[in-house]
Amino acid sequence: MAAEDLEWERSKISNQDVNTLKRLGLMKKEDAIRFPSEESYPNPPMEYRVSFVDHLIRGLSAPIHDFLRGLLFVYGIQLHQLTPNSILHISIFITLCECFLGIPPNWALWKRIFCLRRNGSHNATYNIGGVVICVRTDVDYFDVKFPDSVQGWRKRWLYIHEESANSVEHNIVPFDGSAKIQRRRSWDAEASEEEKKATEALMSRIHQLQNTRGKELSGVQITAYFLRIRVQPLQARKNPLWTYSGENNANRLSSDLSAKDLEKLIRRISRLAKKDPIPSSCRVEPYSSANPLPENHPTMASLPPLPEDGEVEEQAIVAEDNQGSSLPESEVAGSHKSAASHEKEVESDASESTQSLPPAVSPRNKRKRNDAEVLALLKPKKLFLLIRRQLMTLILNPSSALMMRKKYQLLTWLLGQARHILSSTLLLDDPMIKELLRIGSQFIGYREYASRTEEKLAEANKRADALAQKLEQSEAARKKAELVASEAKTEADEAKAKAASVEELQKRLEDAESALNEHKAAQASREQGILKRLKSQSRRTHNQTNQDFDLENPVNDPLLDALSYLELHGSEIREGVANANAGLSALFPYFFPKKEEPPTFLTLAKSFNSSEDLGLKMRQENMKIAVESTVALVADSQQTVDWTKVGDTDQIEQSKWRSLIKAAKPNTKKILAYLGIKPASTPSSSRPEV
Repeated sequence: MAAEDLEWERSKISNQDVNTLKRLGLMKKEDAIRFPSEESYPNPPMEYRVSFVDHLIRGLSAPIHDFLRGLLFVYGIQLHQLTPNSILHISIFITLCECFLGIPPNWALWKRIFCLRRNGSHNATYNIGGVVICVRTDVDYFDVKFPDSVQGWRKRWLYIHEESANSVEHNIVPFDGSAKIQRRRSWDAEASEEEKKATEALMSRIHQLQNTRGKELSGVQITAYFLRIRVQPLQARKNPLWTYSGENNANRLSSDLSAKDLEKLIRRISRLAKKDPIPSSCRVEPYSSANPLPENHPTMASLPPLPEDGEVEEQAIVAEDNQGSSLPESEVAGSHKSAASHEKEVESDASESTQSLPPAVSPRNKRKRNDAEVLALLKPKKLFLLIRRQLMTLILNPSSALMMRKKYQLLTWLLGQARHILSSTLLLDDPMIKELLRIGSQFIGYREYASRTEEKLAEANKRADALAQKLEQSEAARKKAELVASEAKTEADEAKAKAASVEELQKRLEDAESALNEHKAAQASREQGILKRLKSQSRRTHNQTNQDFDLENPVNDPLLDALSYLELHGSEIREGVANANAGLSALFPYFFPKKEEPPTFLTLAKSFNSSEDLGLKMRQENMKIAVESTVALVADSQQTVDWTKVGDTDQIEQSKWRSLIKAAKPNTKKILAYLGIKPASTPSSSRPEV
């Protein structure tokens, strides 16, 4: 058997995987999927093929699409040899062709974009997922954003029911885990010049879909679209996706997924981070019944060549050494044991075991038979002799663990084939055959039990080592925690000691804040009072001077300075004003004998601030009284006076009158007293008025 067979192990499918398949509608039919029981190597029932959970969630479903059938035949590979990302590549390509180019999946266009490479590393080769579909380096294609790693996908294998096609030769190859992957020239097949001309418009359309600003189409959008419409691209369908009609479409496998399930599924099969949004729709409207194809739209049907009349063209095999090293794929997860050191052992064992085995049914062989016909070709007696020889070799001949495991896998496969043959032959009644089958089955059971026990023991030892390491880590962590707790207790005691002073400081701070608030309130009240007074003074000053105080910017304001000076000497000014009011009230009857004294000081002051000389007026009034008194005195003396001559001032010499008045002045008080007139208090130095 081939070294790649070492990759198979017991399938480990979780309940979460089963629920995902149910939500996707892939288990709607009872016989659509079967899960392995205890076998550690695939042994699919009739009409079942080996696949993986990660293949199914990326668009695979049985019966498979004719385009995928053709790819398997042309490239000479089996379904289990494709990686999950390769399956997604095919799903995206078929969706692109049917929904955005409006054509069936085109083989010529496929050859212009993709090629195949061997998947492996420097120390191991893979059979499971040993072939990778790659975009050619010289082609500008969609950025699909594949995940960096698909963890453990090889461990989640199962059986899918591949219904037999009308023509037996169109059925995909039955599972053959022993068949080696061999590189073929078809892996690098390029489109001919005629095919390039025919698909040039399609390549231009793809470039336009990628680079139209604001309407860029991406691989993630295409993936989200076929997951959202619930149609598996790799399933055989009667109607293409450009006729999709919504919820009632016959190709839908289930109802719409919830937004949460859809987002979780897209993030699982892509490299989108949590911060990257999930596309809710495509920026380019896909073709459907709501957006039908334009009239006269070319279909350009082109499928990979399928075998005709039961014949499959032999594809040329290319030596791996001539093609360079294998291409390691990022999605290969987990460690895989290398078989390089046991290459000779494996080859010798394979040659021994395949002498009596039928030729592997694959695209490189001419095929006209289904599974039942192939099994019928095995000669029962020869098969059971081979089983006995292998069983004796396992029991009696000691060998390396690697050889034991390879022989054990071969024996398991042979017994599985024997059971199919016994169901249709009479050899089941042979006692020797019965005993041989019982011993073989019992040995297989013991080997599986021992293998599981060894695995559990190794796992238990590994867990014990991990627990011991964790115990050491926890002990160190405990000591560290105790040290930290001690330091924290010391810091807590110090903080507690400082708490009293902190409380006192806090109280003093609160008292200071209260005093400051009271001071601020008093200052604000004072400022409000000052502002009110300034406004009042401003109104009064404006009424008197037609000039306002500058209340916004009182610096260098002469009126405000005057007001401040006035307020500073307010009491003195008020006393002066009161004295002035009293003095003016006393003088008012002398200056204004016939008038009533004004009620306010301002009006009283204005009375003395007239344009005429009140002092002159008063002296003139006194002079008039004096003249009248003189006339009365002369009349009372009964003397005859020529008043015309007296009144003629032109005839009176001024100097003479001056001397007369001066001579009469000492007797003025006596004369006035005689006449009953109170003498006026005029200064003696006043100039006499004529």
